[in-house]
Amino acid sequence: MKYFIFLFTGVFLGLYLSWPGILISKNWKCFNDIIAKSSEDKISIKAVLEISPSYLFKSKNKNILTKIRIVADACFR
Repeated sequence: MKYFIFLFTGVFLGLYLSWPGILISKNWKCFNDIIAKSSEDKISIKAVLEISPSYLFKSKNKNILTKIRIVADACFR
Protein backbone atom coordinates (compact mmCIF):
# COMPACT_ATOMS: atom_id res chain seq x y z
CA MET A 1 0.00 0.00 0.00
CA LYS A 2 2.88 2.32 0.80
CA TYR A 3 4.33 1.84 -2.69
CA PHE A 4 0.98 2.54 -4.34
CA ILE A 5 0.66 5.87 -2.52
CA PHE A 6 4.27 6.72 -3.40
CA LEU A 7 3.65 5.86 -7.08
CA PHE A 8 0.37 7.82 -7.23
CA THR A 9 2.00 10.87 -5.63
CA GLY A 10 4.89 10.71 -8.10
CA VAL A 11 2.59 10.44 -11.12
CA PHE A 12 0.40 13.30 -9.90
CA LEU A 13 3.36 15.60 -9.16
CA GLY A 14 4.99 14.73 -12.48
CA LEU A 15 1.84 15.58 -14.43
CA TYR A 16 1.30 18.78 -12.46
CA LEU A 17 4.89 19.95 -12.99
CA SER A 18 4.67 19.19 -16.72
CA TRP A 19 1.22 20.72 -17.23
CA PRO A 20 0.33 23.16 -14.42
CA GLY A 21 -3.10 23.87 -15.91
CA ILE A 22 -4.24 20.26 -15.65
CA LEU A 23 -6.42 21.03 -12.61
CA ILE A 24 -8.38 23.86 -14.28
CA SER A 25 -11.72 22.83 -15.77
CA LYS A 26 -11.50 25.41 -18.59
CA ASN A 27 -8.37 23.68 -19.88
CA TRP A 28 -10.13 20.29 -19.86
CA LYS A 29 -12.90 21.83 -21.99
CA CYS A 30 -10.21 22.97 -24.45
CA PHE A 31 -8.72 19.44 -24.43
CA ASN A 32 -12.13 17.83 -25.11
CA ASP A 33 -12.96 20.37 -27.84
CA ILE A 34 -9.71 19.68 -29.70
CA ILE A 35 -10.25 15.92 -29.45
CA ALA A 36 -13.83 16.25 -30.74
CA LYS A 37 -12.86 18.57 -33.58
CA SER A 38 -9.92 16.38 -34.60
CA SER A 39 -12.30 13.53 -35.34
CA GLU A 40 -14.09 15.89 -37.74
CA ASP A 41 -10.76 17.13 -39.23
CA LYS A 42 -11.29 20.65 -37.86
CA ILE A 43 -8.13 21.14 -35.79
CA SER A 44 -7.79 24.26 -33.64
CA ILE A 45 -5.18 26.82 -34.71
CA LYS A 46 -3.92 26.80 -31.12
CA ALA A 47 -3.13 23.09 -31.38
CA VAL A 48 -1.47 23.51 -34.76
CA LEU A 49 0.83 26.26 -33.42
CA GLU A 50 2.00 23.97 -30.59
CA ILE A 51 3.49 21.45 -33.03
CA SER A 52 7.09 22.01 -34.05
CA PRO A 53 7.77 22.06 -37.80
CA SER A 54 10.51 19.45 -37.45
CA TYR A 55 7.97 17.06 -35.93
CA LEU A 56 5.63 17.54 -38.88
CA PHE A 57 8.34 16.93 -41.48
CA LYS A 58 10.27 14.09 -39.83
CA SER A 59 7.54 11.95 -38.32
CA LYS A 60 5.33 9.81 -40.51
CA ASN A 61 3.62 7.52 -38.00
CA LYS A 62 2.17 9.29 -34.99
CA ASN A 63 1.06 7.10 -32.12
CA ILE A 64 -1.74 7.93 -29.69
CA LEU A 65 0.60 9.02 -26.88
CA THR A 66 2.28 11.59 -29.12
CA LYS A 67 -1.08 13.00 -30.18
CA ILE A 68 -2.21 13.27 -26.55
CA ARG A 69 1.04 15.03 -25.61
CA ILE A 70 0.59 17.63 -28.36
CA VAL A 71 -3.01 18.36 -27.42
CA ALA A 72 -2.16 18.49 -23.71
CA ASP A 73 0.68 20.92 -24.38
CA ALA A 74 -1.75 23.14 -26.28
CA CYS A 75 -4.33 23.23 -23.50
CA PHE A 76 -2.58 22.70 -20.17
CA ARG A 77 0.42 25.03 -20.48
